[in-house]
Amino acid sequence: MMKEGVLLFNLGGPESLADVRPFLFNLFSDPDIIPIKNSVLRRSLAWIIAGARQGKSRGLYRQIGGGSPLRKITEGQAAALRNELANRGHDAGVYVGMRCWKPSIDDAVEWILQDGIGRLILLPLYPQYSKATTGSCFRYFKTLDSRFGLSSKIKISYVQSWFSESLYIEAMADLIQARLAEFPEEERKNVRLLYSAHSLPARSLEEGDPYLEQTRESVALINARLGNACASTLAFQSKVGPVKWLGPSTEDVLADFARTGVARVVAVPISFVSDHIETLQEMDIRYKKLAADLGIREFRRVAALNQHPKFIQALATIVMNELAG
Repeated sequence: MMKEGVLLFNLGGPESLADVRPFLFNLFSDPDIIPIKNSVLRRSLAWIIAGARQGKSRGLYRQIGGGSPLRKITEGQAAALRNELANRGHDAGVYVGMRCWKPSIDDAVEWILQDGIGRLILLPLYPQYSKATTGSCFRYFKTLDSRFGLSSKIKISYVQSWFSESLYIEAMADLIQARLAEFPEEERKNVRLLYSAHSLPARSLEEGDPYLEQTRESVALINARLGNACASTLAFQSKVGPVKWLGPSTEDVLADFARTGVARVVAVPISFVSDHIETLQEMDIRYKKLAADLGIREFRRVAALNQHPKFIQALATIVMNELAG
C-alpha cells in the first residue's frame, strides 16, 4: 500500500517577542507579498520594513500574551485530522508547513521524504484562494519539488480552495448560532453580522484573484444555512502599507453601523480558521474598543474554527475526496 500524507499549509506567526522581526522579514520577503523580482532588492526592503514595524508589532503581540498561538493550534488541527482520517480507515501522516515561520515547508518536506510518503495531498488552511496565501504556499512548494524531484517520487494533489465545503459551512453556522443564542430571542433579528476577512491589495483582483468572489460565496452559503436570519455585511481588515486595498474596511463599516443606529454586532472571522493576531488582538481588542467608542452597545466575536469537530470532518472529507480522485 502506498503511504498517504497530508501537508497543511498556514502562514505561521511569531511565538515570542524575539521572533517578531525575523517573522516580519520572512513575510515581506515573499514575492507574492512584495512583488519585486530582484530578490536582493526585495529582501533588503523586507529587512527595512521589518525593522520599522517590529516595535508596533511587538506591542500588539504583547497584548495577546507575547506571541501567536497559531503553531500550537495548527498542530492540534493536524493531530485531530490524523485521528479523523484513521477513523475513516486511512493511516495518513499529517504534516504542518508554515510559509513564514516554523515548522517551515522545508521542514515538512524533509519529514515527508523521511516517512516515505507516496501519495500527498497539499491542503492549505485558507478556505478561499488567494495568490498571496494559497498561491504563495504552492509556489514555494513547487521550488522544493524542482529541487528534490518530489513529483517523480510522490503523487501530489493540490487543493486550490474549499470555500463551499458543506461541513465547513455548517461549522461556521454552528459557531455563529452559538453566539447569537447569547442574545434574548426577541433581539436576535436585530443583530448585525459583520463578516471580517483579511484584505488584499486591490491590484490582486485586477489580476484575476478569485478571493473576493469566493469569500462572498462563503458568506452567502453561511447566511443561507442560518436561514438568512440576520442582516450581514462583508468587510476587510489587516491592510498594510499605502497601496489601495480591498474594502470596505472593518473600521469604516463599524462607523457606518454607529451612524445608522446598529446597536448589536456579531463579528465573524470569515477567512481565518484559527485564532491568531487578527482575531485575538485586532478583533477582540481593537475593534471591540472602536465599537464601544462609536456607541455600539454590544460587540461580540464568533469563535474561530480551531478544532471544531465539523471543521476537522470537513478537512477529512476534502482529503478523502482527493484520495478517491
